[in-house]
Amino acid sequence: MDVFGGAPRFLAYPRPVVVQSGTDAVLKCQIGGDPRPAVIWERNNEQIHPEGRYRLFEDGNVYNLIISSVTTEDSGQYTCKAKNSIGETYAAATLKVEGEAQEMELREENKPRFLIKPLSTRVGRGEDAVFSCKLWGNPRPDVVWEKDGRKLNEIFESTHFNVGYQDGGWFQLKIFKTRAPDGGVYTCKARNEFGEGLAGAVLLVDAGPGHEEEGNPKQVKMFAVTEGKHAKFRCFVTGKPKPEIIWRKDGRLIMSGRRYLLYEDREGYFTLKVLYCKQQDNGVYVCAASNTAGQTLSAVHLSVKEPPVRFKQPLIDLEVWERDLAVLECEVPEDSVPITWYLEDRRLQPGAKYGMEEWGTKRRLTIRDIGVDDDGIYLCEMADGGRSIAEVAVKGTIVRKLPRKVDVLEGENAAFCVEVEEEEMDIHWYKEGTELRETHQTILKSFGKTHILVFVNTTPQDSGLVTFFVGRSKTSSQLRVKAARHSPPSCPVGVQINTERANAALLSWVPAQDTRKNPPSGYVLERQEVGTGSQEWLQCLTTDSATSVEILGDSVPCEADYRFRICSVNKYGRSNNVEFPRAVHLVPVTRIQAPLQDALVPEGQDACFSIELTASVIGSWFLNGTQLLEDDRYSMRRSRTHQSLRIQGVRDTDNGAEITFIAYGIRDSAALYIQAPLVKFTPLSEMDRNKFVELGNPIVLYCELSDPAVYWYKDGTKLLPQSGIEIQSDGITRTLVVQSAEIFYSGLYSCKTKGDAIKFNVDVKVPPVRFSVLPEAERNKVIEAGCPIVLKCELSDPTAQVYWYKDGIQLFSNHELDIQSEGNMRTLVVQSAELTHSGTYSCTTVDDTMEFHVDIKGDIALSTKSVEAGCPFQLQCEVTDPTAQVYWCKDGEKLLPQTGMDIQSNGTMRRLIVQSAEVFHSGLYNCETSDDTLQFTVDIKGDLQLLFISLNKEIFVVCLLLKQ
Repeated sequence: MDVFGGAPRFLAYPRPVVVQSGTDAVLKCQIGGDPRPAVIWERNNEQIHPEGRYRLFEDGNVYNLIISSVTTEDSGQYTCKAKNSIGETYAAATLKVEGEAQEMELREENKPRFLIKPLSTRVGRGEDAVFSCKLWGNPRPDVVWEKDGRKLNEIFESTHFNVGYQDGGWFQLKIFKTRAPDGGVYTCKARNEFGEGLAGAVLLVDAGPGHEEEGNPKQVKMFAVTEGKHAKFRCFVTGKPKPEIIWRKDGRLIMSGRRYLLYEDREGYFTLKVLYCKQQDNGVYVCAASNTAGQTLSAVHLSVKEPPVRFKQPLIDLEVWERDLAVLECEVPEDSVPITWYLEDRRLQPGAKYGMEEWGTKRRLTIRDIGVDDDGIYLCEMADGGRSIAEVAVKGTIVRKLPRKVDVLEGENAAFCVEVEEEEMDIHWYKEGTELRETHQTILKSFGKTHILVFVNTTPQDSGLVTFFVGRSKTSSQLRVKAARHSPPSCPVGVQINTERANAALLSWVPAQDTRKNPPSGYVLERQEVGTGSQEWLQCLTTDSATSVEILGDSVPCEADYRFRICSVNKYGRSNNVEFPRAVHLVPVTRIQAPLQDALVPEGQDACFSIELTASVIGSWFLNGTQLLEDDRYSMRRSRTHQSLRIQGVRDTDNGAEITFIAYGIRDSAALYIQAPLVKFTPLSEMDRNKFVELGNPIVLYCELSDPAVYWYKDGTKLLPQSGIEIQSDGITRTLVVQSAEIFYSGLYSCKTKGDAIKFNVDVKVPPVRFSVLPEAERNKVIEAGCPIVLKCELSDPTAQVYWYKDGIQLFSNHELDIQSEGNMRTLVVQSAELTHSGTYSCTTVDDTMEFHVDIKGDIALSTKSVEAGCPFQLQCEVTDPTAQVYWCKDGEKLLPQTGMDIQSNGTMRRLIVQSAEVFHSGLYNCETSDDTLQFTVDIKGDLQLLFISLNKEIFVVCLLLKQ
């Protein structure tokens, strides 16, 4: 018995499929289920829809997934899932696309690879720098050189660099007369159809000569800051090539260090930051910018104000050697003044590293086992905010140390530079405790005593602690990569409109000042028609790098006054719109876009003519040279560029008339032809056109038509009068009669005349097989146990096949049950009724069902059968869970396997087998699980018979005492 009824089940599981790359792959599975299941295919837990290269095809209960032109990426596992209202199931199929290894081998063999990578180099200011590399790739790869992630033509003039190629796969980049801004990371990107390769190198440009005083600024601004605070100076300079920026204090060149930070911020400003200002920082700071086109200066005077409460004795700068002891002392105004010690922005706490002492007004900080990372700015801060500042310089193996932290934006390069006291020293770079090795994104280079680390195109994941080791000395820096702000660009400025040229407008604008911060990928221009009452703006064109465009009259749809506005766009959005200062009058040049077409119109119907122009103009319509005016017969419409004419109820006299449209130099004509009235069939109802005829009955098709000449067709083949087929004509009625319908007469029939046709669908069906009605007593039977059960029914077709069922389970003939068929009668006979034979029986054909209800009455003892002594017997039951454990008991006592008695478990079947029945084997047997119990009564006497005892609960499906 099928516990789950019609739940989906795989009749044939999908098999692994192996196909060649570029061919089609077909995955299939065969699934049964009632009701018919819904079947889907999935890959990577995502449903596959029938689109693109995927097609789904059903052939009966076989479900196919077809993938066209497979590639190596299509290899993998595909899942077929089936589900209906009763249950669901699934199975997986594997697709392997052969040629994958060959494809990968071909790709690896031919993709670009660097045989010789470009080498990092160091040049003096004004010298030429050359990078060379040797590449392999088939086809020859395209090569692009970039600096710090930007293409060279974006930052350099074409005369400042040269890119070349030489036979043998050599590619070269040459930079002429290098300047300080030329320093950075240069990457060579190579790409062909099989992949891409990337290699990078560092260029260092030494300051050298050329940093003498450029001149004096005309104006000096004033800036004041409290001692101990930071001072920040910014200057904004644009130019191409990119300007070289130099900062000076009182004429002396400023270099980046512990207290001086030099950088270009995200808004494009060149910035100098003086940390923890002291009295020595008073002076004039000059920003000097220069390129090949010229130079400019900007200056500011910094005044460092003393705090209101001063230290009696400030801290003094120290210079100590590594692993020595450093002692900083200062004196506060009064004994009771508390202080706090800081190393730059980090508060220090007393411990093994730092000793802190106070006596009277004296305050002391002791730094033990000093290292390179202890080099920096130390502050002693009083409660009221007054500060004393000292620089501690740690001398040792490392001469130039790493900054405490480096902040870069995502996508920028992060560069670290260290200088040691001797050449050829054993050095190591680490990030978060892992030693670094050179890759295409990590550049490690040494120039004598100078050692450089660069992370190319950084991401937030590159953040971490970077450490440089040489011997027992180390210096470290915290790298922080800030995620780029994805902002839309700012709107353009300086919009202007020039209308000097007739029927045209020259629009121009200037990019926003923060273009370097949020560069636009292009600009969008929109127009608005003035005076129509509509406030709608329509996009008229887009441009990328241009900052001016000319709008011609040809580009507008109709003559009118137009306003224009512009906005900047990039992949993160668009800026606000900026409107140009005034409107301009533009007149389109009209042309025919869709011409007039000749018309063939039945007499009495309306004729329509239309023309499509490139602009909205006013025109006139003519019939045979006479201008038409709007009236009851002629109607004219104009909608923007579309013009139309309708002539109502055309006559035979209009045949051959010329229709002409004229407007502003536009002229176009077409002809009007009148068609004689067509002979039409009288419409029929849906029922008359779709016929369902039983086998043997006549087929009658009719229609009405005034024209006597008609022809009948079946499935496109002309029909002629013949035996069994009559074609009749009576007045306006046309009839086709088939005397006796056969299955082959099904099909599409049509009746045609010269100008019209009418169709009929004919479906010849076999009459349904029906049961004769039975009295209530014949369909509801009460039978004594042990008596035979006889169920009879009569069919309308003696050849029809029937199926018998009990409680939904199909029945078949066996030694207890006999299924008979004689003429129109169908009979089911059960030789000896038992209690289990109670239930609902049904006899079913394709078209009809007859049900019987049988109730078996009698003593329960009648169902207990005897077993002859000396014969074997078997007790058998089936459980729903194949892993379930059962226990056999007799008369309440648990049975164990023993001589002559065998206990078996096979799948869901559980059996107790006795080899030779004896009198003491009589009794009440139980088969028990944790949830249910099934009872058997065995009487050892005489004849060996079939024994079927009670079914208590649903966990047991079948229980039998089998004959051996």
